[in-house]
Amino acid sequence: MLDTPVLPAPAPWREVFETTLTPVGGLLGIGFATHPETGHDLVMVVSTSGHGLFDAVTGEKLDRLYDPEPEDSHPDESPDLTCPGFGPIAGTRVHIAGLFGGGLHATADGWRVEAISPEWPHHRVLLSADGGQPHRGPYGEGWWHVFHAHYSELRAVGFSPSGRTLAVATSSDLTLWTCQD
Repeated sequence: MLDTPVLPAPAPWREVFETTLTPVGGLLGIGFATHPETGHDLVMVVSTSGHGLFDAVTGEKLDRLYDPEPEDSHPDESPDLTCPGFGPIAGTRVHIAGLFGGGLHATADGWRVEAISPEWPHHRVLLSADGGQPHRGPYGEGWWHVFHAHYSELRAVGFSPSGRTLAVATSSDLTLWTCQD
């Protein structure tokens, strides 16, 4: 496993950002919401310098909140690990997974994602098809090593509630894959 190279996620998955990841310094956690008009998955990013909202299909940054209210700036200040939505999701609360706890979905429509750390603290993210376990079946056919967090700390890995977005968040960046139209 230690020498297994990172491979692109298989079809129908495609990377959202052209540069593979988008930098987010001081990333604390992420959460998912649904755009009320387009139905796209949205990713809310909570960092030490505010909150950001990305369209998980296009990668577009939809909104940025530089100075959230102090009581809402971090999910650990909420009993249910949520932060208030803003921009197109104003008036909702978004569950955040990351440094303070919480979690994202590990399976979605026959797919499974797992973070392992055979060389802790460096995490690897494995994606497997047909809901199977990584390491079963041929590499690159039934499972893929899609991400290696060797330069920053892993914060959250998982699927959106719709199952159409896969996210990997580290302390320094966000990587997204989508199978949405």
